[in-house]
Amino acid sequence: MIKDFFVKKKKYATVPSVRARQDVPEGIVMKCPKCKKIMYVKELKKHLYVCQSCDYHYPLGAFDRAEMIFDDGTFEEFDKDMISKNPLQFPNYMNKLEKDRLKTKLNEAVMTGRGKIEGLATAVAIMDKGFRMGSMGSVVGEKITRMIEYADKEGLPVIIFSASGGARMQEGMLSLMQMAKTSAALKTFSENGGLYISVMTHPTTGGVSASFASLGDFNFAEPGALIGFAGRRIIEQTIGEKLPEDFQTAEFLLKHGQLDQVVPRSELRQVLSKVLSIHDQGGAAGWDRN
Repeated sequence: MIKDFFVKKKKYATVPSVRARQDVPEGIVMKCPKCKKIMYVKELKKHLYVCQSCDYHYPLGAFDRAEMIFDDGTFEEFDKDMISKNPLQFPNYMNKLEKDRLKTKLNEAVMTGRGKIEGLATAVAIMDKGFRMGSMGSVVGEKITRMIEYADKEGLPVIIFSASGGARMQEGMLSLMQMAKTSAALKTFSENGGLYISVMTHPTTGGVSASFASLGDFNFAEPGALIGFAGRRIIEQTIGEKLPEDFQTAEFLLKHGQLDQVVPRSELRQVLSKVLSIHDQGGAAGWDRN
């Protein structure tokens, strides 16, 4: 009897919480992972997905980023239909790619194209961590390289928004080769006088942080972004020391001279347009100049 009493109490105690969760439609509210404040998604979107309580910058998908940065109706996507293969016959790789395509509405972890910011044209690559954690495989490297080569040919500046867990292990050495490939393209672009602005968002790690993400003429980052190559725990175990609490944050890198500026999302469009306008020599004002 006593056992039955406690079983019933537990049963009835859980019912209200289940019903409460069911009463809130999915996608209406979100809880901030930093301060735990619950906010309406509509309100959060109005503030560019930045928590107004603690300034936490939610990671953005590629489409949201493009909408936030570019003048209305000016963004044009490149190489939209490029998709990855499975060169190493990695088990279940293709199924995982298909799931991410359905989830993100992207065919790969980066969206490339061109657009205008305050009337100034630029080529762009926007990584999306929702697709295989923004990992860089052959297609990601190829799309970024093609975008850089296009900008070089057309005399446009380049902006890359990085968000990545690093090189994609399912493609092995082919993914690591993209570090050299993208870096070489940027070297040629730079030698030809091209302007490259790198914007590191949360997270920018592994092979991406060790290649094109760190090669900008201007290296910017969003507040609180995790930026680094190896993981914190691995570094601590290797050097046998405890690292600072803010290690590998954008603010830590700025303090140690590895970034030019940490830019709040609300100011990012303005900062980018200012840099573009300073460096514009008449060509970047529009690709329809001819």
